Amino acid sequence: MKKTILVIGGTGAQGVPVVEALATDSKYDIRVLTRNASSNDAQQLGSLPGVSMFEGNTYDENTLRQAFKNTDCVFVNTNGFAIGEKSEIYWGIRLYELSREHKIEHFVYAGLEYGTKLGNFNSKYRCGHLDGKGKVVQFISAQPTSPMAWSVLTSCMYMEALSEFLRPFPDPENPGTMVFTAPLGGGKCPLIYLEDYGAYARWMFDRPAQSNGLELHVATEDISWKNLAHAFTEVTGQKAVYKDVTLDEYFKLGILDPTVKVGHSTDSTDSTLLTYRENFTGFWNTWKDNLTQRDYQLLDTILPTRVKSVKEWMRRTGYNGKPRSLLKDYRDRAAKA
Repeated sequence: MKKTILVIGGTGAQGVPVVEALATDSKYDIRVLTRNASSNDAQQLGSLPGVSMFEGNTYDENTLRQAFKNTDCVFVNTNGFAIGEKSEIYWGIRLYELSREHKIEHFVYAGLEYGTKLGNFNSKYRCGHLDGKGKVVQFISAQPTSPMAWSVLTSCMYMEALSEFLRPFPDPENPGTMVFTAPLGGGKCPLIYLEDYGAYARWMFDRPAQSNGLELHVATEDISWKNLAHAFTEVTGQKAVYKDVTLDEYFKLGILDPTVKVGHSTDSTDSTLLTYRENFTGFWNTWKDNLTQRDYQLLDTILPTRVKSVKEWMRRTGYNGKPRSLLKDYRDRAAKA
């Protein structure tokens, strides 16, 4: 009998490639929980074979109980940028508990690196949208692998963000040169091609005996921004350089509003919410100090067809550094501006 997979967070940047990967054949029925089934994102996903949309609030228990009915497996991707770190921790744990209650066979959680823990709880690495998911991963990892199998897919920044908040800008003094600017020093930052991210999720559902109890850290490549600029020049023929900046200089660039709270759908007076400055200070410090690592040999074994470098991704996608909207939160904010 065909299994039904409930995808929570399926219309977000991470969720879309997961749904697409699950829908590549007729093996699964996919139910996507979405706030608005009539949105363009939802309608595009709903047109895929085997995909149905379930409209409702992801962070409402009555809605979740209805969505869980007649479901065999669950993929969970909560949105800390919308709900804040505190709620992300609560809902990550609660979704696991509801999955156990509804006798789900396989629970797959979209995790991120627990930067503060990796940095020995030094506050310089404090990043709410990383740490919130990282804390949930700690909870899940402490649970038994029976009767419900669990897997964690821990990712990193999307390669596609190189067309959004990571994109290069022309040098004001030499417009023929593109500048990749980041407060990264000589650190290497992991980036993941979203199509491959979806393929890793598919592998987890296809092979529960292998993925049960596994926290898989995925990325395409750990790359320094100096080498990123070199790759861009090699692929496009356009000169590019890396400009290392301080955090203060970075927040003055206007890429992010440093005063906005991370948790745009919550009470902005909540004292636990971090500002973008606080959040992304820890974020960039985590990569600058190379706190994370991935087993690329294991990733090659799991997904031999994966894109293995930023340069390969640039060639495959025709990347040219021009802006292109991908992340839903950024699109939503732009629409309101």
